[in-house]
Amino acid sequence: MTKTIIISNRLPVDLKIKAKKIEVRPSVGGLATGLSTVHRQGKSIWIGWPGLTIEEIGTVYKEKIKEALKPLNCVAVQLSDKDVSGYYFGFSNKSLWPLFHYFLEYTEYQPEQWTTYKEVNEKFAETVLNNCNDGDTIWIHDYQLLLLPKILRDRNPTLTIGFFLHIPFPAFEIFRTCPWRKELLQGMLGANLIGFHTYDYAQHFLNSAKRIVDIQLHFNEITYDNRTIKVDSFPMGIDYYHFYNTALDHLKGKYIKKSDLKQHLMEYRNNHPDRKMILSIDRMDYTKGIPNRIHAFGYFLEKYPQYIGKVRLVMLSVPSRANVPQYRKLKKETDELVGRINGKFATIDWTPIWYFYRSMPFENLIDLYTNAQVALITPLRDGMNLVAKEYIATRTKKDGVLILSEMAGAASEMQEAILVNPNNADQIAEALHTALEMPLKEQIVRMEVLQSRLSKYTVEKWASDFMKQLNDSSIPKVLNSPSELLDRTALEKMKLKFKTAPNRLFLLDYDGTLVHFKLNPENAIPDQKLYELLDGINKNNNTEVAIISGRSRRSLAKYFAHKKYTLITDHGIWIRKIDEEWKKIENPKTEWKDSIRPIIVCFVDKTPGSFLEEKEFSLAWHYRKAEAHLAEIRMRELRIVLSGLVTDSELSILNGNKVLEVKNSIVSKGRAITNLDLDADNFIFVAGDDYTDESMFEMLPPNAISIKVGNTETLAKYHVQNILALRNLLKNFESQ
Repeated sequence: MTKTIIISNRLPVDLKIKAKKIEVRPSVGGLATGLSTVHRQGKSIWIGWPGLTIEEIGTVYKEKIKEALKPLNCVAVQLSDKDVSGYYFGFSNKSLWPLFHYFLEYTEYQPEQWTTYKEVNEKFAETVLNNCNDGDTIWIHDYQLLLLPKILRDRNPTLTIGFFLHIPFPAFEIFRTCPWRKELLQGMLGANLIGFHTYDYAQHFLNSAKRIVDIQLHFNEITYDNRTIKVDSFPMGIDYYHFYNTALDHLKGKYIKKSDLKQHLMEYRNNHPDRKMILSIDRMDYTKGIPNRIHAFGYFLEKYPQYIGKVRLVMLSVPSRANVPQYRKLKKETDELVGRINGKFATIDWTPIWYFYRSMPFENLIDLYTNAQVALITPLRDGMNLVAKEYIATRTKKDGVLILSEMAGAASEMQEAILVNPNNADQIAEALHTALEMPLKEQIVRMEVLQSRLSKYTVEKWASDFMKQLNDSSIPKVLNSPSELLDRTALEKMKLKFKTAPNRLFLLDYDGTLVHFKLNPENAIPDQKLYELLDGINKNNNTEVAIISGRSRRSLAKYFAHKKYTLITDHGIWIRKIDEEWKKIENPKTEWKDSIRPIIVCFVDKTPGSFLEEKEFSLAWHYRKAEAHLAEIRMRELRIVLSGLVTDSELSILNGNKVLEVKNSIVSKGRAITNLDLDADNFIFVAGDDYTDESMFEMLPPNAISIKVGNTETLAKYHVQNILALRNLLKNFESQ
């Protein structure tokens, strides 16, 4: 039976060593709550760092922690002080966090921290692989583990892997500044399903992947490494009814014991029933826009002095990363701003800002939510912001107004709030005025819509939707062709046929089949392992290795002229059989090139990074190095232009892998292979990866073995996932 493995930086429990015992407390937070249902259902384990370093644990507590976590189905990843410093406080929070939140001025890139980040992702992978089986479902969370999906995919391709990013994904122009941008994207692309909070974040990711990594994109589906990867948005919700019911209990007075904060709030409300409270809750983080908000509140009091003594801003700032210089600076700036505003506007019986710098118990948070007529949530950039949703859930009387930054992910699903630009003090001041003067009837109308929406898409629904799509992604797509994924049974039949056949022919395409595509085709040269593989096959008695390619005769001869292989070039114009001279098997016209060449040159000029490759009998426009979106537009334009000109039935336009080629239609690989021995009694093995190889598959006798590299529609009998899989297959036929 397969199981689900949840992986996050921290486990959903807090561990402490007290009196030589391990104290375990459940974590409070959206992720722990949202995944609790997934974690409880069926067979599941949660892997993460327990919050204690190897140095703190020592040898004494290692087994004790393991035993304490076992009943909770949790497994700890062991990290050292150096790991935590370089991976978490270093690369994760000094590079990725500011980069993804658009704070380039705070972004640091230190190679040592990047190295530690990679090492820790490897440590997470080792722990996962030690606890998983083939076919298990993996759900990885957040920016600390961006490399983990690929590591797991490379080590165990049978896993179904999901990845969810809980912070924004930045626009391409921001993300491209990272020195290790490609490695990060490739890491995420190891997943079957990649989730984001909003549509915009998903589009930013797709745009970066398209420009930085060689992917094929169709709407929100990526084809990469011969796999299909789904990218989608899943706006995270909250445990709505927990907040709503707790607020209802507070309203009904079910909690007899009142905290100091609740008593203080009640006294304030009873003594000053005409005064209104504006609530602001954040972590002390530079992404939250706290100084901007304080400035805007001060501006509001200046612009609308009639509210002096009538409103109060209650600010709760939860301590965060207090040892980081930027955070210490932010705390100092916040303290000074609060003091300045209070000093300027305070009266004998009224202070404009109540400021709390501490964490608060859940019950106190509910008290703050239920007593505030307005919530002012204005982060400069935020992946989602669950505080805004929590405020809405606690408005049991359906009154109250939410002012929300349009830069928060939650803004996309909370249009009934008053949305503001967090950098615009005047707009925030106007929003505060509107909120404080808003009629109760309008408050209720807005609140009912928001509550209806949030109560349906809870954190449990978020987790359920993601898991459903992830499970669906594990089901292979059915190809519109008779091609089958090559399995062990088919391989054994091939090996038997190979041994008993009188003669053997291996007919192999080059680019995309034996070697990977390169930005410049001339750089796609054979490696030593490929030479050894082909030579090993060629050593068999009565065996012929034939390389067939769209490459020019000059190009292919440079790589294989010294080998005893048959070579077919230019899509089937030239052939060089073993121990024979080159022979032209087709003699197409070339006069047409003079009229087509200037058109392609024009598109080269309009598309930076593209180039024209002129072969003896064809013209090819390569756009692999061009910006992906522009190249796609130009490719379509060029194809339309050429289609209007190529009216001669002797010419055809071929769409290749990042190449558009015009050639004589009488030339094809299918026609070329008729010059070889295709006797039905022979062992015939043919492999290719794109449309130009389909003509070969079509011309083969029924008993031939045809292999498509990649999971696309084909006439081939079988397909393999990638070049590595084909090379591994060919190793079965090396001479012993």
